[in-house]
Formats: sequence, C-alpha cells, structure tokens
Amino acid sequence: MSPLPPLADLAEEYEFLDSEDRYRLLIELGRKLEVMPDALKTDATKVRGCSASVWVYPTQNGDGSLHFLADSNAAITKGIVALVLAGVQDRAPRDVAETDIAATLAPFDLARELSSSRTQGLPNMIALVRETALRLA
Repeated sequence: MSPLPPLADLAEEYEFLDSEDRYRLLIELGRKLEVMPDALKTDATKVRGCSASVWVYPTQNGDGSLHFLADSNAAITKGIVALVLAGVQDRAPRDVAETDIAATLAPFDLARELSSSRTQGLPNMIALVRETALRLA
C-alpha cells in the first residue's frame, strides 16, 4: 500500500470536486489503508457508534511515532477513517494529542457531504486516536 497523502493535498483536491467525485476520492483513499489482519478486528478494536463496522488498532513505530491499522466493512466509511488517519499517521504521540483533528477535517465539510449515518461515528474515531496519543505522550 502507498502511504496516505498529506491532508492538505487531499483538501486541495477535494475542494474542486463535485459530490460524486468526492465519494470516489474517499473510496480511493480507503483503499490506500494498509491491510488490517482479521485477527485484529475484535470487539476491543471496534469503534463504537459507527453505522458500519470500523476497527482501529494503534501501534508504535520504532521511533515511538503512532501508526494506526484500520478497516471498515463499508467503502465510504473506510475512506473517512483514512481521512482521519492521514492527519495523524506516523507522528509523535504528543503532536497527535495536540492536533485538533476535527478542525483539520473542517475543509472537507463531511457533515454536508455525507449522510449523518456515515459520519455519526467520526467523533468516536477521533476520540480513540486522541486518547491513544494522550496515553502514549
């Protein structure tokens, strides 16, 4: 898998797309996530409150930076997860903890673009990433 593109690059591209192409961009982004082994898709790694099944598993790289494995059974939701991770992947826990993830996602205006059922688990995904970072910072 290729690494997730920088969030700023994604926001720039997203801005010029119509709704249908924005969906495609999210689906393509979801395909860039590393494969998450099925053994890690457990109740403990499942994100609560999502209409689709979403799993997020935090790890640390050798340099201590955070790296997340994630997956979803829904293509658009998987893209949303990838969007969240694009802003925090492979960064120091302290940097991630200090990042206002919701603000970094504001240019994507996901609540306007997607149904509420698609975005209802977003705050829980953000909270999981943030809590992991705070615990490890």
